[in-house]
Amino acid sequence: MYSFMGGGLFCAIVGNILLVVSTATDYWMQYRLSGIFAHQGLWRYCMSGKCYTQTDSIAYWNATRAFMILSAMSCFAGIIAGILSFTHFSAFKRFNRSFAAGIMFFISTLFVLLAMAIYTGVTVNFLGKRFSDWRFSWSYILGWVALHMTFFAGIFYMCAYRMHECRRVAGSR
Repeated sequence: MYSFMGGGLFCAIVGNILLVVSTATDYWMQYRLSGIFAHQGLWRYCMSGKCYTQTDSIAYWNATRAFMILSAMSCFAGIIAGILSFTHFSAFKRFNRSFAAGIMFFISTLFVLLAMAIYTGVTVNFLGKRFSDWRFSWSYILGWVALHMTFFAGIFYMCAYRMHECRRVAGSR
């Protein structure tokens, strides 16, 4: 049980770091505009070595930002619940912190999946046609890796919960 929780906690911490780095950096997309290389993130775009804040309130950027922030927050809440699950004290008889941590990691996975799907769909269908020479960059890829890390953290914590429940039921017989 503790090995599952330890593995889940490792995946969650790495996933949360990747979520924060992915959200904060401005290398989601790289493209060439009039012969000049440029790159953009969720908050800024950079051209010719100068970076500018994205002041446009475009719905897909706002949705992607919101879902990435919600994902990082729910992952952090899952990490707190995961750390607390190492202690067996619970104020509630039927409440299990491993289960709560697993659910928070799955919620984080859902939020990052929504963010990545929105960004991917709009980028491919709109921006991809606007720029001839473009590609997704490393901040975007970190978002997808974070999705997998939070998903596996949820799997690990659900396995730990299942092991704990099996031992609890076997011990009551």
